[in-house]
Amino acid sequence: MTPFRAHPALFLAVCTLLFAGIAFAQDNPDRPPWAQKPKSTSASASSKAPASSPTGEPGKIVQPTPPASTTDSQDPAAQRGRIRVNVNLVNVLVSVLDDHNRPAPDLPREAFQLFEEGVRQKLDVFESETSQPLDLALMIDSSLSAHKEITFEQEAAAHFIRQVLRTGDRLAVFSFDENVTQVAAFSDNVPALQTAVRRIPPGAGTSIYDAVLLGSRALQTRGDDRRRVIILVTDAGETTSRADFDAARKEAVRSNSLLYTIVVRPVKNESGRNTAGEHALETMTDTTGGAMFYPDSPQDLGVIFDRIDRELRTQYRLGYYPNPRGPANSYRSIEVKVIAGDYKVRHRRSYLTGPQ
Repeated sequence: MTPFRAHPALFLAVCTLLFAGIAFAQDNPDRPPWAQKPKSTSASASSKAPASSPTGEPGKIVQPTPPASTTDSQDPAAQRGRIRVNVNLVNVLVSVLDDHNRPAPDLPREAFQLFEEGVRQKLDVFESETSQPLDLALMIDSSLSAHKEITFEQEAAAHFIRQVLRTGDRLAVFSFDENVTQVAAFSDNVPALQTAVRRIPPGAGTSIYDAVLLGSRALQTRGDDRRRVIILVTDAGETTSRADFDAARKEAVRSNSLLYTIVVRPVKNESGRNTAGEHALETMTDTTGGAMFYPDSPQDLGVIFDRIDRELRTQYRLGYYPNPRGPANSYRSIEVKVIAGDYKVRHRRSYLTGPQ
């Protein structure tokens, strides 16, 4: 008779001790990663980012984008495939203005020089008037609703919506106070978008940094072969954001969004304005390659929206494969020069490299 048959209790105790020893060894933090005990599925799931953001950042847009129509769907698998194919290509949208701040069209490829980290790059893509469609996030500071001129602002924005949208373009309307609220999803339905602008309710507080951060994230979910633009209409009186300046600017850079900022100033003298907020927006706008506007009266908004529309329709698109390529997940500086004539050149100043 074998010992195991003679002493079943002893055999069971030995097996229990061996199993406990293996489990202890797998949980030992001194063991290398490949020898650690795998975490359970539930634990792994709980380690993922929660629906709301960490303290210091806004949670999410109050009214998330409804499911897109079948004609405007973005297949995640197709998007990932396109990203892998074009992972090295860097696109730079360039606005060139003459000495009267008018767009300067029809410049040849030879008029442009592009540098990354001070090293001149070969232009692999050049479009003198880019055909890339637009995704626009029109973001209205709802604290402006308290101003008596709000009707002018709403009508100017409604006119801009009709003017700017072309075939293939999409626009969404957001309002922001202490929250960021999407009042119309990305679409080309002009009447519905205009109605949304005209019905923005009044709010309390102004979360400018949250608006830029969450607007950038909303645009980042769109197609990679589209231009991303934020039109921000605000009084620049930042009061209630949970995100800070750096977080908002980094998100705008990461999403490759152009920021156009219109500062509606109810008080013209500096003693009654939030000049610190204006300076922060100027820096952020300049980083993305957009433009800053200070209308003297609400009636000027129509002219400003016309300028933005004209600029978006006359942008140059430059594309290059960085040589040398920067390290993964690092910010790289960009400089574009126009060597013929006396022009003002605007473009994004940096980009975030992808994985190697």
